Amino acid sequence: MQSDIKTPLLPGSASDSPELLPRGLPGPVIGVIGSGDFSRSLAIRLVASGFRVVVGSRDPRRVASSLFPDGVEVQTQQEAVDGAERVVFVAVYPEHYGSLLRLREQLAGKVLVDVSNASQLHSQQSNAERLAELFPKSSVVKGFNVVSAWALQTGNSDGSKQVLICSDCSDSKAAVIQLAHRLGLCPVDVGGLCCSRDIEEVPLLLFPSWGGPVLATFFLFLFFYGYNFLRRILLPYLDHGENNFYQLPLVAVNETLPAVALVTLALVYLPGLVAAVLQLCRGTKYRRFPGWLDHWLCRRKQLGLLSFLCAGLHAVYSVCLTLRKAAGYSLLNSAYQQVKAGIENAWVEQQVWRSDLYLSCGILGFGVLTLLAITSLPSVGNSLNWQEFTFVQSGLGYAALTLSIMHTLFFGWDFAFLPRAYPYYLPPVYLLALILPCTVLVGRLLLALPCLAFRLAKIRRGWESPRHQQPPVTEVVQPQNFSHV
Repeated sequence: MQSDIKTPLLPGSASDSPELLPRGLPGPVIGVIGSGDFSRSLAIRLVASGFRVVVGSRDPRRVASSLFPDGVEVQTQQEAVDGAERVVFVAVYPEHYGSLLRLREQLAGKVLVDVSNASQLHSQQSNAERLAELFPKSSVVKGFNVVSAWALQTGNSDGSKQVLICSDCSDSKAAVIQLAHRLGLCPVDVGGLCCSRDIEEVPLLLFPSWGGPVLATFFLFLFFYGYNFLRRILLPYLDHGENNFYQLPLVAVNETLPAVALVTLALVYLPGLVAAVLQLCRGTKYRRFPGWLDHWLCRRKQLGLLSFLCAGLHAVYSVCLTLRKAAGYSLLNSAYQQVKAGIENAWVEQQVWRSDLYLSCGILGFGVLTLLAITSLPSVGNSLNWQEFTFVQSGLGYAALTLSIMHTLFFGWDFAFLPRAYPYYLPPVYLLALILPCTVLVGRLLLALPCLAFRLAKIRRGWESPRHQQPPVTEVVQPQNFSHV
């Protein structure tokens, strides 16, 4: 019975596999070539994880002993390489790799971990590949370059840290992956050393997935703001000298933000409809989408967060409208005109319903949109299964779009049918903003029809229309020859 308990459930489990890095105390000696900020932070993390560290510097006398934690030996580069058992971190700039050639023989057979970053994008050769050419007898592993010195010092208090690792030597890569695990990091194996170019360029990229969504949102803002400026400020001033330029900082911005938020939210769900229509027309899901549609589908999260940002700013701006001096003057003028006209009760039932309805729909829509933004966070989204995530992002997403459309419609009320709503034959901003969201909502309702929904569900489960199915291959049976009988 005892032997059965001690038997591992899976063969080749971690309990009986040899460890690439021993866990006994004292820990293995890790070498670090370089004495800069990253080397100091790396040494702090290694010592805290139970490793012994020897740091190699070109001139150890110039390195203050207080810079490194207790237990770290600061020696010459040659002494550090000789003292390291297997793993040596190369924490020097790539232009100084040539100065390490004198250590080529001492580094033979050791694992060199290159932590450098690229100096420019789209380089022909990565720093790790160059290091592998300079030290052919060593195993070069690329890693730890996407982790900052601050992240190494703070440990796991700021959340998990991903470490991208690649190498052509599987054993050396496994040793570095195990080392990253023991440091409390999250290593990710991205392949061979040829992938090091992409890893080195990661710190140089500035929000690579946000460029298109930010530009789209910016141009939408420019369009609606420019249209509002033309319709409500510039043309009245040129026509009869009406000065409304005071509306530029607050009122015009507040009228532009909800339009941008509504259209951006519609852009989140429009590519899904286009993809569904393509699958229905093609009768199969095994044909790739066009590149522009694939790129659009991958940017829906960013568009949704930008829509949430514009909606939140609109809410703040709306609250601040009553704090303006212009609002106080308008209220006094309205009260004076009411008294002068002898109106005792200015209550208008229709306008009361209108204001309450559009405010209620706006608050509910912003609340649902907030829930969508929260679930887009990895820490929250990873706690949901696929069914729950789809319900929130798709079901509640269309609910937020519907509430936003209702908010806009109640705000417009019946003004869209009045001639004075079209000065200079220009429709209001909210009518322009409703075109795309209403189109998306109608398209989603059409796809919910049983005849289309059933066919689309079959296609997504692998069914193909007959025109995509290969005809069965019929084997031609040759007649037997009995002439030899």
